Amino acid sequence: MRIATANNYDSTIKVLADRQAQLAQQQERLATGKRVLRASDDPVAATLSEAARNRLSRAEADQRALEASRTSLQQAESGLGESGELIQRVRDLLVTAGNAGFTDSEREDVARQLEGLREQLIAVANRTDSAGRTLYGGLGGAPTPFVDLYTPSGNGVAFNGQRGQAAAGNTALPQALDGQAIWMQVPQGNGRFAVSLPNTNTGGVNTSMGEVVDPAAYTGNDYQITFAEVAGQMQYTVIDVTNGNTPLASHTGVPYHPGKSVQFAGMGFTINGNPAAGDAIDIEGSPARSDIFQVVQNAVDALRYGGANESAHRNQELARAMTEVDAGHDRVLLARGRVGELLNRADSLDTLLEGRALDNKAEDSRLTDIDLVKGISDFQTQQQGLEAAIKSYAQVQKLSLFSVIG
Repeated sequence: MRIATANNYDSTIKVLADRQAQLAQQQERLATGKRVLRASDDPVAATLSEAARNRLSRAEADQRALEASRTSLQQAESGLGESGELIQRVRDLLVTAGNAGFTDSEREDVARQLEGLREQLIAVANRTDSAGRTLYGGLGGAPTPFVDLYTPSGNGVAFNGQRGQAAAGNTALPQALDGQAIWMQVPQGNGRFAVSLPNTNTGGVNTSMGEVVDPAAYTGNDYQITFAEVAGQMQYTVIDVTNGNTPLASHTGVPYHPGKSVQFAGMGFTINGNPAAGDAIDIEGSPARSDIFQVVQNAVDALRYGGANESAHRNQELARAMTEVDAGHDRVLLARGRVGELLNRADSLDTLLEGRALDNKAEDSRLTDIDLVKGISDFQTQQQGLEAAIKSYAQVQKLSLFSVIG
């Protein structure tokens, strides 16, 4: 095999070029702080680093979604706080309206204030977050979930959103609350039964909201208490409306005494005032749910009522409205407490996601980052080797056979 001087020169040049390329790569690693710049540098580390970066991206996306949910929940909690304050103002006005010395104009003034508070409650229920999403629209379905309807039979609020609330996940929280459950599920009366007075009454009878005193005996039936005057004595009879208007044998022709507690079918309440013959008290055993907006409207209607038995009817309806307002306020407070729990969970999830992101960053750094001390040492060694090789090559290149002949 013939080896020429030119072959040695070419081989040496190739080695020098390779070393210069390696030095350039090491310089690039030092400049970027990365040991693995390409998959070819370390295939295993590059694969594991890509997986770590993907997990980091998911954790950061979860953090952004969590922050959006936290912002919405904070605004929802603020709205619930404002709603609670408005309901408390409604209650204060109902207490004021119970003043027997009020004139019609003063009651009208209270009614107008209640109407204003009702409109503010609807505005709060339709509030949106900074991104324009409704805060109390449930699962969505309407840009304005609560719509105030005006019909010939009266006013009413309809919920046009989608009932329900998104469940909280391991890394996500709901961004909207179920407004239907907050404002549209107020129990009527005392929550078990509702007492009301027919507008046909002519006397001054009224009653407390009552309570269930014997749950085992409570049937949930509808009843009516009717009054009749017998031999100059006012008597009352309890009729089971649900079972075909059947009088209760134990409560038929009972002498009436104002302020005395009346108990039957597991229910108990107090009847006051002076009923007239033919007056009645209606008891709805399993009343449907009402809404806080209708409760306020009923109070407004009671303040403006000018029919028969005006005073007793107004007092009865205001007492019922106050009981239902308290129940509605409790539901708002309950919802606010749940939002507080979600915000606490958001803090915990935020800490968890931050920890995951930090772990993924650390793993990626361990796989791809360069040890600067070792990297600088290797760079200096390679640089010195290259410089020595270049100098040696320069000296060898000057040698010639002709210089030793002769």
